Amino acid sequence: MSNGGYQRENNLAQTVILFIIFLALFTGGLFAFSFLSLENVWPGAIAIGLCFLSFWIPQTFMGRSDSGARRHR
Repeated sequence: MSNGGYQRENNLAQTVILFIIFLALFTGGLFAFSFLSLENVWPGAIAIGLCFLSFWIPQTFMGRSDSGARRHR
């Protein structure tokens, strides 16, 4: 059993700032889709890249690294 209370990973201000940053990345990706045309593929590539990064960075680098169950022997 743990003697300490529940401890969050981030404080509220940091969580809100990170949420705004990654929401802006995702919204920028959606906005880039409006420039997509068959003649120019770069807006589509940028849009897919921004949307991908807005999900991949938080899940990979900012997620809990110790969330898996472990057995101690």
